[in-house]
Amino acid sequence: DQEIWHSDSLKSNGKSSLLTEEASVNIYPIMLRVSVTRGTNALTVKISRKDNSAENFKRANKILASESEPVHIWDFSGRTTFILMNEWNRMPQDPRSSDQEMPLEIQFYDISEPPANGAAGRKDELALTMGSSALSNGGIMDMDLDSSGGICKQVGSGLIGLDNLGNTCFMNSAVQCLAHTSKLVDYFLGDYQKEINTQNPLGMKGELAYSFGDLVRKLWAIDGTSFSPRQFKAKLARFAPQFSGFNQHDSQELLAFLLDGLHEDLNRVKCKPYAEAKDSDGRPDEEVADEYWGNHLARNDSIIVDTCQGQYKSTLVCPLCKKVSITFDPFMYLSLPLPSTTMRTMTVTVFSTDGSIGPSPYTVSIPKSGDFKTLINALSNACSLRDDERLLVAEVYNSSLIRYLEDPSDDISLIRDGDKLVAYRLPKDSEGAAVVVFKSERMESSISSFGRKSWKNFGTPLVSNLPDTIDGRTIYNLLLKALTPFREPKDDVLDADQITGKSSSVNETSDIDMSSDAAECSSMNTNAGEDDMTTEGGMLFFLNTERFPNQRMKIEMDQTITLSNLQKRLIVSVSWQDNGLKQYNLDPLDSLPEVYKTVLFTRRPQETCSLYACLEAFIKEEPLGPEDMWYCPGCKEHRQASKKLDLWRLPEILIIHLKRFSYSRYTKNKLDTYVDFPIHDLDLSSYIRDRSGQMSNHYQLYAVSNHYGSMGGGHYTAYVYNDGKKKWYDFDDRCVSGLENEDSIKTSAAYVLFYRRVHGDTSLVDTETTTIVES
Repeated sequence: DQEIWHSDSLKSNGKSSLLTEEASVNIYPIMLRVSVTRGTNALTVKISRKDNSAENFKRANKILASESEPVHIWDFSGRTTFILMNEWNRMPQDPRSSDQEMPLEIQFYDISEPPANGAAGRKDELALTMGSSALSNGGIMDMDLDSSGGICKQVGSGLIGLDNLGNTCFMNSAVQCLAHTSKLVDYFLGDYQKEINTQNPLGMKGELAYSFGDLVRKLWAIDGTSFSPRQFKAKLARFAPQFSGFNQHDSQELLAFLLDGLHEDLNRVKCKPYAEAKDSDGRPDEEVADEYWGNHLARNDSIIVDTCQGQYKSTLVCPLCKKVSITFDPFMYLSLPLPSTTMRTMTVTVFSTDGSIGPSPYTVSIPKSGDFKTLINALSNACSLRDDERLLVAEVYNSSLIRYLEDPSDDISLIRDGDKLVAYRLPKDSEGAAVVVFKSERMESSISSFGRKSWKNFGTPLVSNLPDTIDGRTIYNLLLKALTPFREPKDDVLDADQITGKSSSVNETSDIDMSSDAAECSSMNTNAGEDDMTTEGGMLFFLNTERFPNQRMKIEMDQTITLSNLQKRLIVSVSWQDNGLKQYNLDPLDSLPEVYKTVLFTRRPQETCSLYACLEAFIKEEPLGPEDMWYCPGCKEHRQASKKLDLWRLPEILIIHLKRFSYSRYTKNKLDTYVDFPIHDLDLSSYIRDRSGQMSNHYQLYAVSNHYGSMGGGHYTAYVYNDGKKKWYDFDDRCVSGLENEDSIKTSAAYVLFYRRVHGDTSLVDTETTTIVES
């Protein structure tokens, strides 16, 4: 019935005040805020260290009783609970230097009658029987007592949104999925603070767990509304700088960090023992798996391990000595590839160099993780390449070959969908020999700004293999042979003299030595202009080099051309006249298809696959990449072993990450494949290798993290099933809305799937309210 004064002990050294057990002085009055939770028989008391008057306490009395009758509250030693012990440590040591409110909620027995023990004599005041050391730890706890004396926390529906702080939808989506994981909700609404591990060097001194626990409690508050998770965001930025600022991030990456951080903050193991990993050495899988799992639990024991961690079997086989290595590793989530999009469709146009057949486009499918060698092998099979042939693959741009795919180890991602590729069939025995590349050009019909017509490249270059001896007539004959498929049948080709003409006075009889750089620089300054095209022939030949593309020299029929030993390609420009163009149909050279034709305002056909197909791709045996070579203990060398993964034991909460985002050194891409995933019964019985376990392998979907949009931006939301409402809800930042149709949660935006193990009945649990009871 009266406001009491709390006595803190402090000792002053003139500079700061420290809480001790000596020199007791009265500091500030304590304000009691008393409230009743309607429909219950319990009270909540909040104590503040903020300076105020006794009038506030009288107002609290009026709230409780309309007739302003005195309120009797009893408390006794040993019955007060404090939570969030570290909160006080972050407050100023001098209580007079801070005016902020520090609510402290105290548990007490039902007010209908006083307790039967010795504390009953003090009915007219609140007896706080805690010392200064207890109060110095401070804290906050929303706590009620039911009539039986058990601690019961009444929680809300969980339908509370999170404000977007600026590109934080990725965080909101992941948090909502975790905050509706029933086992984690039960845990963080309970007395989880007793498991905080502040000594773990791999953890965050418990601060991440405290912050996430506070976030969960706010999301499950009674009659709560959306709120701003600024404090939680600040903790993330502090311990994971990659999430600082306001850039868009990956919800799965945040989820991985958060689960790992919560595990370390809540790890029950204070001193981790060392355990050496042993190979299987022919022992039974069950024995080896239990050994690995036991070693893991000896160092890792938390609610996250209990709930979210499983184990898979990894098998490596040496391709030479056939050594088999089997290990069992824990996993927090499964990252599954999308099999329908692990392959890439590419179109390449194949040319013959002997004129036997015309150009023909071939479409092949190769793994997106493949290299140039993979593409060339697939293309060789598609065009029925003979054993005595090889392919020279190049990229065409502006009627020139700008890049040759000669390094077989280069990543296939270097080729874009809009590129144009050609492949030339060459004799296999000529590998390493030089080739001639014919670039076609013709006179433009319009007059340029300089008042004269100019030459312009057109079509796709043609390629032929060069013999040991080269002259102008050899060049001419090689071109005629390559042009055979394009010749108009009604006209006969002109002879060499008619085609090349004899009127040019430039270098009429001299030889061309391409082995000298000096000759390259000086001789090529003689350019053939429009005046050289006075003959009635169909074309003229000019010599170019890759080093000096803007310089060229006219080639005569009797001129000898000498290449340097290191020169691999001879670039020849073919200047066509009108009467020469009439003899050939060169239109196919102008209609080269792209690697993958993309049309504006149209979408590729929707690719679909099932979640089981993703699992099959995950456990499929594959060779390791050249950058992931395995050190074989049998060969004592690194080998490109084959690797296979199998699921061994599954967790209570199974998190499945669909690998929609692909990265390489040069490109990044998002896959919009529609994955058909089960909602009510994900049956993994056929995927589990451990047949000795008695746990159910059936799972039920309860949350989905979605990503809409492209790789560089987009938006994250979450679909969550609410047990109390028996309904799916869409959590879009602060907006929460119900979904009428359950199947609407299946979209191509599904990114992270959250499943919980189903024991017995596979129907969703029908629960009207969520209540956590502690004895």
